[in-house]
Amino acid sequence: MDLSYSDEEIAFRREVRAFLQDKLPPELSGKVRAGKELAKADYEGWHAILNAKGWLAPNWPKAFGGAEWNAVQRHIFEDECALAYAPRIVPFGLSMLGPVLQKFGSKAQQDHWLPRILNGEDWWCQGYSEPGAGSDLASLKCAAVRQGDHYIVNGQKTWTTLGQHANMIFCLVRTDKDAKQQEGISFLLIDMETPGIEVRPIVLLDGSAEVNEVWFTDVRVPVANLVGEENKGWTYAKYLLTHERTNIAGVGFSQAGLAAVKRIAKSEISGGRPLIENPHFAARIAQVEIDLMAMSTTNLRIVSKAAAGQAPGVESSMLKVKGTIIRQQINDLARRAAGVYAMPFASEAVEGTNAPLPDPLAAGPVAKQYFNNRKLSIFGGSNEIQRQIIAKTTLGGAK
Repeated sequence: MDLSYSDEEIAFRREVRAFLQDKLPPELSGKVRAGKELAKADYEGWHAILNAKGWLAPNWPKAFGGAEWNAVQRHIFEDECALAYAPRIVPFGLSMLGPVLQKFGSKAQQDHWLPRILNGEDWWCQGYSEPGAGSDLASLKCAAVRQGDHYIVNGQKTWTTLGQHANMIFCLVRTDKDAKQQEGISFLLIDMETPGIEVRPIVLLDGSAEVNEVWFTDVRVPVANLVGEENKGWTYAKYLLTHERTNIAGVGFSQAGLAAVKRIAKSEISGGRPLIENPHFAARIAQVEIDLMAMSTTNLRIVSKAAAGQAPGVESSMLKVKGTIIRQQINDLARRAAGVYAMPFASEAVEGTNAPLPDPLAAGPVAKQYFNNRKLSIFGGSNEIQRQIIAKTTLGGAK
């Protein structure tokens, strides 16, 4: 594989960088860089800017309104966005549901839902995990019983990220309780405004409510909102999860995070010699950087496979495991580099005193990111489950 960029790809990087410098609002990138919680309007505003440029859906075919970029272009775009501290593109509609509808949805579903994802009319969330059915997703119990032209849905979903903003949710539901676990699941599109749906926030350690519980009580869902065939939802879920796991790897986020670690380690934030001069710490940074370079190459190979019309297979599990480990290692290095400044602090506690505030561009978000990103090795299928998938797939059915 040729790892050098062509002249066209170098020109594309310049175009992306210029676009970000011109169109990314400084106050928005400042919030991202400082680790502040983004409001719904922040995400929607950035999505609208990208959509106006035609860059909101890099992986979608042009026939569906996407940019239809190749793997290298997407890699460059994600890299530059992370380095510029652009808000993440919320993945649920664009990177998860969109590809599923394009491959398995009806023409009517594609014509209705895909444009609404792009223009921001719908904010989607994901209804997969349940209490007792997280990594073992096939054991889900949220049930949908068909009555005429509707399904009646009862049950619960949990860890629903940004569900408090969503007006739509795509759900895995059990439509045949007597079938084998994976064979009795269907994929439904549900309007969050339907009577019988309740969203309950889950307050995290940092005080934010990024995730939620969603309860369904006799919720009526039109049969027209069934994607594909009844009881075939596990096939569609697996297809979606391969895309989700590739996204979780977060190559661009890791590259930006590593740059931040170097920036902190080169400073004299602790009042002594820069930590980068410590051979042991410098060696740890070097090892993570080598691993990240290798993962970046793997990511390009997997995305190229997807671009050729093939769903990523076991490679997406490999990338998810390695990618989340690297991101957590970078968070740990940032925490160590920032020292006491990595601790959460209340700015009002030092106002009016001579106590110096830590530089928010260097250390402000370190603690929040460290604790929040412990989840990376769990959601999207825990790393333990991914290792089992890798072993069974590559070792010929090993138990």
